[in-house]
Amino acid sequence: MLHAMGLGETLLAQGARIDRLHGCAGRRTVLDVRYAALGPDAFGIGVHRATLFAILHGAVVAAGIRIETGRNVTRAAMASDGRRLLFQDGSTAGPFDLLVDALGVRSVLTPPTTRALTYGALWASLPLPAGLDAHALQQRYVGAHTMVGVLPIGRLSGQAQEQAAFFWSIRGDRLPKWRVAGLAPWKAQVSSLWPEAQPLLDAIHDPAQLTHASYAHRTLDSPAEEALIHLGDAWHATSPQLGQGANMALLDAWALAKALREQQSLADALAAAVAMRTRHVRRYQMMSRWLTPIYQSDSRLLPLLRDWLVGSLARVWPVPGIQAAMVAGTVGAPLRPLGL
Repeated sequence: MLHAMGLGETLLAQGARIDRLHGCAGRRTVLDVRYAALGPDAFGIGVHRATLFAILHGAVVAAGIRIETGRNVTRAAMASDGRRLLFQDGSTAGPFDLLVDALGVRSVLTPPTTRALTYGALWASLPLPAGLDAHALQQRYVGAHTMVGVLPIGRLSGQAQEQAAFFWSIRGDRLPKWRVAGLAPWKAQVSSLWPEAQPLLDAIHDPAQLTHASYAHRTLDSPAEEALIHLGDAWHATSPQLGQGANMALLDAWALAKALREQQSLADALAAAVAMRTRHVRRYQMMSRWLTPIYQSDSRLLPLLRDWLVGSLARVWPVPGIQAAMVAGTVGAPLRPLGL
């Protein structure tokens, strides 16, 4: 999609090429996915959300599209002449032929269908140490209750040094205790699990450097209403185990643009956009529900199956190709109906 918009090369230059996903539980490899299983030229891109946002925002500015900020949306009311936005300060905007809700999993424009997940993660963007693989997502596990990972994410705007996203899985209800305990015991725990991550720990001096992310599952049965459509996490949200959140939001947007160009009426365009994306969305929502407890839960059985079964099967054909397709987001050929 970004190549089709003329933004692909910019993303490639600022992101980090990812060739594989690798995870260990103790000395046992339980995750070993290589994009090359999809073809010799296949790879992923690790990128900070702010970098992706800046690339898209730059295109919006260059196109002369007007942006208004500093508004808290509360409602999207339907009137005889179109949709109107209602803001927290009592002001309104509109009417509009179409509103696109990209407010995310906590959008105020959707019904309360979100199911919060027990586990989230602490995240930080840090300089990538020389000793870690600059082209791999790496993780270390203890059961499904403890996980630490590193994802190279390229260069942030204005910075020359390559960066990495460092993350630590944590139950939401344990976050207050983690904050009270301070960094020292947590650093000792991480270091004992993954000594090679010590340079990243040395760069963390304040708990404020770590941002807590909470996760949720939600799928709207009807993402399109009259003159309103919900895209991305506002339509479908999951845990990030398959890494498809930004990808799927971009494909949602592309489907909407394609449908608006090709259909005669707005109602037909919204129906067509949803139809182009529904199968892919449902498939990945289902896979995420299955896979999330294997990597983030209090289960004792599931991580045992992961450690002793999944790791072994990953080396047997055709599993390498299936796993690579899952993490590439290509299961079910979602690009074909989009003309990509």
